[in-house]
Amino acid sequence: MKRIIKLWVLVSMVVCMLPACSKAQNPPPEKEETPKDRNVLIVYLSRTKNTKAIAEMIHQKVGGTLVALELETPYPEDYQAIVQQVAQENESGFLPPLKTRIDTIQNYDVVFVGFPTWGMQLPPPMKSFLTQHDLSGKTIVPFNTNAGYGIGSSFETVKALAPNSKLLEGFTTRGGVERDGVYFVMEGEKEKQAQEEITKWLRRVGLIK
Repeated sequence: MKRIIKLWVLVSMVVCMLPACSKAQNPPPEKEETPKDRNVLIVYLSRTKNTKAIAEMIHQKVGGTLVALELETPYPEDYQAIVQQVAQENESGFLPPLKTRIDTIQNYDVVFVGFPTWGMQLPPPMKSFLTQHDLSGKTIVPFNTNAGYGIGSSFETVKALAPNSKLLEGFTTRGGVERDGVYFVMEGEKEKQAQEEITKWLRRVGLIK
């Protein structure tokens, strides 16, 4: 009888060492918060569709609400005309009125802001957006496309216009070169490369696993 009892105890111990028993005894780890657990807003300004393409790639990975910035009075189509107008706006500090309005900004925790580099600066419409909305306490994530000259002072301006927000490391990549008539380039091998770079960046800043 004693041998039977000892054998039963031994069998019970072996069973409890199996993965199923271990999982039952150990509670699952607490779920980590990801962007999909938060309210994410992706706001972007795009003239040649490159920034729009990057915004859509980010949206595929983190979800949320995707919004394109539109002006009450659109910029001219002619490249030289828009260059002159933007230069005047930057010099005077003029903030163009936006057609796009986000009345529920208080509902978002993470706000991505995407834009091209114009005159080595943050485009005036994005300045309008950051000035018109209170982003205090939110996490701001900038992303950028440019013609090869980099971000200029754009990321610094985002930080200056959202001083009470947490600013994460931004993302930048080369897009079209409008002055040379090169517009949309985010396709084919370039699109694949951008997808990979965005994934690495989002993981690096802790927005996806």
